[in-house]
Amino acid sequence: MGYQRGLSLLDGWLPWTVQAVVLVALLAVLAPLVLARRQVRGRWVRLLAVVVLGVVGAFAVLWAFAGSGLASDPAPALLWVWVGLAVAAVVAVIVTWGRAPWWRRGLSVLVVPLSLVCVAVVGNQWVGYVTTVQEGWSELDAGPLPDQVDADALPGMIGHPRPTGAVVTVSIPSTASGFAHRDEDVWLPPAYFAAGPRPALGAIMMIGGEFNTPADWIRVGNAVQSADAYAAAHGGLAPVLVFADAGGTFNNDTECVDGPRGNAASHLTKDVVPYVEQSFGVSSDPRAWGVVGWSMGGTCAVDLAVMHPELFDSFDDIAGDAGPEVGTKQQTIDRLYGGNAAAWAAYDPATVLAAHAPYADTAGWFDDSSDSGGGGYGGYRGGTGQRPPGARPPGSYHPPSGTSGIGGRGGGGATGQELPAARQLCAQAQTRAIACTVATQPGRHSWQFATTAFQLVLPWMADRVEHPGVAASAA
Repeated sequence: MGYQRGLSLLDGWLPWTVQAVVLVALLAVLAPLVLARRQVRGRWVRLLAVVVLGVVGAFAVLWAFAGSGLASDPAPALLWVWVGLAVAAVVAVIVTWGRAPWWRRGLSVLVVPLSLVCVAVVGNQWVGYVTTVQEGWSELDAGPLPDQVDADALPGMIGHPRPTGAVVTVSIPSTASGFAHRDEDVWLPPAYFAAGPRPALGAIMMIGGEFNTPADWIRVGNAVQSADAYAAAHGGLAPVLVFADAGGTFNNDTECVDGPRGNAASHLTKDVVPYVEQSFGVSSDPRAWGVVGWSMGGTCAVDLAVMHPELFDSFDDIAGDAGPEVGTKQQTIDRLYGGNAAAWAAYDPATVLAAHAPYADTAGWFDDSSDSGGGGYGGYRGGTGQRPPGARPPGSYHPPSGTSGIGGRGGGGATGQELPAARQLCAQAQTRAIACTVATQPGRHSWQFATTAFQLVLPWMADRVEHPGVAASAA
């Protein structure tokens, strides 16, 4: 399952072969303008139009993207090359149609969508969203999730031991928030189905990145496989995982705040948490709840923990930003909060921490990419550099072949701002009695990075939510 098997869409021969074939096809369409033996009226003007409009189109999209706040780290140059080639392909249809043979006219039309496919391929390499052809097909045909069972069958499964947990899809009423959201998913550990008295179960809310579906942590982030492995090593006991919808739609970047893009924060805190507690018997003790987020979700995780210690006692911020942001500060205020600067301050973690009394029991991790991308697992904990329990020894983790996403929102690594922001937030959190760790591992800002980060943090967070009242610790 997941990115570890299948024909890679991130590296290897397939993505480069697709791009090479499309480039050759585009050159075949333009060849008469360059290689014609007889003078064709205006052929150089037509060719110049293709080149100039392609370049202008690429820079126009680049300018619009840069001002959108969708990414704080530059996209790979190859992405903009293919955007320009896609625009050029559209122009080529117009300027080469004329007296071209039927096959060249057909090819010119075909090259347009194929160029867009190349844009998607390079964009996917950037963020590592769909890692294999098989995984992409599973997304398209909405195949079953790992461990998925019908919610109606759940009562009859109690008392029948299972070697793995079970995923159920739920439709959570948005009574408190009014937030228009998609169906969400809940993973129940094997201990949930055991005969006799059920042990008290903690829960972890799982939040994905800004372009997301609630099931991304399952399909792409391999969270269910990680939880099954953890449960198998702990007698079937593990926290309930709640795969929440923080966006409502695939491209709605709410940053988990209440505002013009929807009351996402209220949905997570006032709809999701009570529903899971009432429907699955999860403890309402905040010490039994944690929140894990990736990219935008990482920002959400720390924000929810510092704003709502009455709900969440543990957090893991995987490559999140310093706070909810969709561009500059003013752009964020305008886009996320409808121009309300006070609302910006209410959701800014640093501002919340500065005004908050010491926290009673909150602890968290900040997971970010190491600058070098080299081997091993680093750590930062008030300067101690302690390695989290259960983490792989230095130099022992190397991303599998075919899984190397080449960056994404924030980018990670040397050009990303997440690591400095994490260190600053952690230092400030410690002044408010929050135990925290800033940990680093090799990798880019991709789902593969998030997968490994969750595997590393799960033993620590599971121990905290399963044993409420244990002294706060982040290492």
